[in-house]
Amino acid sequence: MAALEPTDGLGPELTIGLGLGRAELGHIETIPRASGSVGRLLDGLPSPAARPPHTGGERPGSAPTGQPTPDGAAWPSEVAHPDIASEDDLDPHHREVAARLGYAASYALPLEPRAQPLEPPHDEAAGHGPDHATHAGADGPVGRTPVTPVNPALAADPAPPRGRIGAVVWLYDEPTEPTARQRHLVGLYCRYAAEHIGRHIELHRDRRTVATLREELLPSRLPRVPGVRLAARHHTGPFGGGDWYDALPLPEGALGLSIGGVTGSGPSAVAAMGRLRASLRAYAVLEGEDPVAVLSDLELLLRLTEPARAATALFAYCEPAHRSVVLAGAGHCPPLLIGDEHTAYVETSLSAPLGMLACWEAPSVGIEPGPGETLLLYSDGLLRRTGAPMDQAFARLHAAAASVPRARRRDPDAVVDHVLRAVLPDGPDAGRGPLEAADAAADNEDIVLLAACFD
Repeated sequence: MAALEPTDGLGPELTIGLGLGRAELGHIETIPRASGSVGRLLDGLPSPAARPPHTGGERPGSAPTGQPTPDGAAWPSEVAHPDIASEDDLDPHHREVAARLGYAASYALPLEPRAQPLEPPHDEAAGHGPDHATHAGADGPVGRTPVTPVNPALAADPAPPRGRIGAVVWLYDEPTEPTARQRHLVGLYCRYAAEHIGRHIELHRDRRTVATLREELLPSRLPRVPGVRLAARHHTGPFGGGDWYDALPLPEGALGLSIGGVTGSGPSAVAAMGRLRASLRAYAVLEGEDPVAVLSDLELLLRLTEPARAATALFAYCEPAHRSVVLAGAGHCPPLLIGDEHTAYVETSLSAPLGMLACWEAPSVGIEPGPGETLLLYSDGLLRRTGAPMDQAFARLHAAAASVPRARRRDPDAVVDHVLRAVLPDGPDAGRGPLEAADAAADNEDIVLLAACFD
């Protein structure tokens, strides 16, 4: 069983067990922290009787001590229960859970990354060979064994979080405890596993921070404008992409809809997205009735302030009272118009993304949605996440939109949910665990959908 509980309190927290189901893990988690192996290792609690390490003639249940805690006590470096049923000072509920699950002994070690990556000692670097290297364990040297050279790629990884990040517990069906050699081997295993998991935790936290920043830069709620109802869905890629959407009330009961994305990923792309979205809002307020002028000014700003970036964008000026929409796009996917009788892509003119040409220009397109029809804007990440060629992805999106039940086509929330489920049946985050990185480039794409249903 492995429990992930970084002692800095920043998460993530996760418990998994090989051969243990959720029910069994739930029973183990009911053991009081002061008696359980994980709690004693991660909370710095000594053994109940504060006994020295077990050497064979002492009573079981000892826990050797390691680094000192802030209050001067010592953190257990391992927790062994060689015979749970015979330990008098063990919590009764601990013995009850062990008997119910059928294990009679346990041995636990902490997962504790080092502050610095492991490096070969100086005598090996000087050419004396690995036989003279000292191999340091979690709590100090444990013998004269070869040291594996550090992978240069690990040095560039994020530094693991300081302190203990979790614990590993082995459960035995008979009273026993590991031998000295077994302790040494599992100690090495946990040491290197902690380095690897620690870097994954740091990467997970960085991605979570970028995703939170991106969420704060997007609309916290959609505006309410008479004559139109709005719905939006967005799923951030693991690296934090630069896709955005926006819905902005404009003078005289008009509404501005925008969607787009900047090149790149990570914090810099998210920051650029925030700047671009804020600028587009300003241009929309000043000259929103002319989408071409809005995108032209946005392109000029991008070219002057961020010449190394390009961006796609689509802006639509809507007058819900007249069911009139004028839109222009810059390298963005054409929107879909979903009605009771037909579903079709809006034929926008071909144009380059912003920042790609010395002077961007493209004509606008006007449409008049019928009562109950929905205009669906989306990011190209929705298409790329399918993993299919773009022509097939467009066909899949069209089929998904056309298959929205007639009774639900006037509900924009139902429309976007149905389209998202139909295009990506396994969900936008299928196959990705809490600490897993996306392997395929398509899995890194942001997904954005913005629907406007006209009354």
